[in-house]
Amino acid sequence: MSLDGAFLHIVCNELQPLVGARVDKVYQPSREEIVVSLRTYRDGGKKIVLSANSVSARVNLTTATFENPQQPPMFCMLLRKHLSGGRLMAIRQDGLERIVSLDFECTNEIGDIVTNSLVAEIMGRHSNIILVRDGRVIDSVKRITDDISSVRRVLPGIRYEAPPRQDRLCLLDAEPQQVLDAIADSPERLCKKLSAVLEGVSPILTREMAWYSAKDVDAACNALSDSAKDRLRFILGRVKSAVSGGECCFTVVSEPGGRKKDFCFINIEQYSTSMVISHENSANELLDGFFASQDRTERTRQRAHDLLKLLMNSYERVSRKLELQKKELAECSEREVFRVRGDLINANIWRLEKGQSKAVLEDFTTGEPVEIQLDPRLTPAQNAQKYYTEYRKLDTAEKKLTELIAKGQQELVYIDSVFDAASRTDSESDLAEIRRELREQGYLKGGVRADEKVKKTSDPLHFRSSEGFEILVGRNNRQNDQLTLKTAKATDIWLHTQGIAGSHVIIRTEGRQPGEQTLFEAAQLAAFHSKGRSGSGVPVDYVAVKFVKKPAGAKPGMVIFTNNRTLYVTPDENLVNSLKANNAKA
Repeated sequence: MSLDGAFLHIVCNELQPLVGARVDKVYQPSREEIVVSLRTYRDGGKKIVLSANSVSARVNLTTATFENPQQPPMFCMLLRKHLSGGRLMAIRQDGLERIVSLDFECTNEIGDIVTNSLVAEIMGRHSNIILVRDGRVIDSVKRITDDISSVRRVLPGIRYEAPPRQDRLCLLDAEPQQVLDAIADSPERLCKKLSAVLEGVSPILTREMAWYSAKDVDAACNALSDSAKDRLRFILGRVKSAVSGGECCFTVVSEPGGRKKDFCFINIEQYSTSMVISHENSANELLDGFFASQDRTERTRQRAHDLLKLLMNSYERVSRKLELQKKELAECSEREVFRVRGDLINANIWRLEKGQSKAVLEDFTTGEPVEIQLDPRLTPAQNAQKYYTEYRKLDTAEKKLTELIAKGQQELVYIDSVFDAASRTDSESDLAEIRRELREQGYLKGGVRADEKVKKTSDPLHFRSSEGFEILVGRNNRQNDQLTLKTAKATDIWLHTQGIAGSHVIIRTEGRQPGEQTLFEAAQLAAFHSKGRSGSGVPVDYVAVKFVKKPAGAKPGMVIFTNNRTLYVTPDENLVNSLKANNAKA
């Protein structure tokens, strides 16, 4: 899924019309992501996103909207100081290396014209975004010290040195025959050898070359027939033409469930029918669509890190408390022994005297002798009362512990539901709503502020079934309560994953009876917006809203229901997206 140098070259070619645009704004939505907003005379505003995230590092045009932190990070403030108002003069890439430099003509503090370069190094977990002037580093998203790397440092004030370039053939310059000569007689797999010989090619591209040539992604170089070599020579020429500005086929490879797996700039045939193939109009559109939702989730996860940590700690604390309570409850099962001993002492009180340390008495049911320990300082009646007192203490403890364990288990379910909502949220406002809920429940310190108490709950997610029924999905527990207990009517249909934390889902029936397809689609939404999103055969209960009740004193989002039926579905992201699109068209 990594972005290779060849694809990056095509992206840079598509960005060339932006040369001459001026920097309007600079944002930093997350720690490893920069957005540069450019203003052009012909096309208006355009946004370039530069990401140094280990799994989504890239440079591309974007149409996505970003929710920025209230306080801009220091690196963002630095970029605004050095780039604001500057003119984009060049977009450079060295060969097919995964390093892109955006050169801006700017004015420094004393009014001189200077060139500031924003360098994006796309290298997996070593990715970085560096601001450079006159060959020296001003600052970077990730500062690399000697403790992190002894080979190459990236620190303010030191000279910028690009990562060492490997000695490989560049597709832009090499002829197909040179590549064939370089792999000739090698016993290695063709796809692996192509990755070692060629600069800027990804695994999916080399596997596709091997598949096109030998109809086998594991074919060895020295096992290629003459016809396979001819096909390899042809596909190499076609790839070179595409990278050099020729015709491309921007392809996205997805799993049957809808999860996007990989992408390339030529058509992909190696997966046959095991994967779903789709196409985009441009390299920038492909990258924007491929990484947009993933990045949004990652940004929110970074902001929610402290919240998720708090919930994990709370879950572990309650779990430990439950274990201790269950252990104490197991000890309470011995309480009958104390009652029987008290009864035996009372029944044989005439045989006992003060000062005895033990007594051997006959059991009522078996007749077997039972040895009972006595306190010699107490009378027989007092010893009997001592055993009765211990019995009553354990009996009371059992009742209290049973109640506490039930409450603890309910609290675990609640914490799990909040954790699920926090991990699925994709906006700062939703996170703020979850924080407000946790303050109300006492998990966060500080209490609820007056302005938070009157703040309106956000709207639920809206979808529309293929049969035309409106479907609503709660974003968090407070919204689940609002949706189920106030918004929904008695004849509407309520759905929720069985025994799995997730959102409440409502089908607005409006007096009609939804068909099986609508129920299936709503169940898909319930499974997708739950912890069972990545599972299969997820059980989803559904029932009329009139059978759903909220117990007195229950935490937000917690309800009980009867008369339910169950569907089993496997979440499909493509179906969820189509239901969202149906609502947009309505």
